[in-house]
Amino acid sequence: MTADEAKALRLRLTTTQEQRLRELGADPLVLGGDFAGAAARDAAFKRLEDGLVRRSRRQLQELRTSSRAPQLVELETRLRAALAGAGFVQVVTPLIITTEALTRMGMEQGHPLREQVFWLDDGRCLRPMLAPNLYTVLRRLGRIWSRPFGIFEIGPCFRRDSKGARHLNEFTMLNLVELGRPAEECRARLEELAALVMEAAGVGEYDLVPTESAVYGEMVDIEVNGIEVCSAFGGRNPLDGDWGIVEPWVGLGFGLERLVMAREGYSGIERAGRSLSYVDGVRLNI
Repeated sequence: MTADEAKALRLRLTTTQEQRLRELGADPLVLGGDFAGAAARDAAFKRLEDGLVRRSRRQLQELRTSSRAPQLVELETRLRAALAGAGFVQVVTPLIITTEALTRMGMEQGHPLREQVFWLDDGRCLRPMLAPNLYTVLRRLGRIWSRPFGIFEIGPCFRRDSKGARHLNEFTMLNLVELGRPAEECRARLEELAALVMEAAGVGEYDLVPTESAVYGEMVDIEVNGIEVCSAFGGRNPLDGDWGIVEPWVGLGFGLERLVMAREGYSGIERAGRSLSYVDGVRLNI
């Protein structure tokens, strides 16, 4: 048998085996090897699975005996403290919004993003973003408070994204908005606030990438290893007039599950989200 023939007979893990190891948190590097036949492959899979199951049991036991909160809750706590320490005020707004609110965000009838909305009745829906509510609160507080001032909200949003490695139907957003800084300071302030949040999240390296939004136009994405964790804007926006905002503003919207995923090096976002299959990133089917 030639070397090429021997190589052709080598096998990779099956799709089912790869999926099982991913669920258990296997390093992606261990999924790329090949094996000299089915027996060798299956034996290697069993060794890997057993080791990952033991690790998962240890992690769950540590969670049980510690006072540590789950990753998503712990991240919310750290972000809340960092923003409050920087002078931002936390607000809490409704989960249900109106069709009118979406229209004022530029999502009129026929807009592709409307297909991703979870509709209820009487022209209401579960919020796919925090921005409509924060626009309203920002305008009303702007009649009372001196400039500049900032607000933030951390809470669930809902969108009919195709579920996959980076998307969830139910996810957690952090939106922070600051009103009243001069337009020429907005970009520097955006970068400063991005650094504040990323440091609080425990993510040291990231990139600021220019992008285009179907809602806001020109924006900046924050990416970690090519994964978008935030969309940000600074300045004036054509939508502002519909919300009674006439001053420059800076806003950043972070996906908390994306932040956890990036920080922990997860290959899929489900481990970081609200789940019945995982607790604190650990698979329960062990």
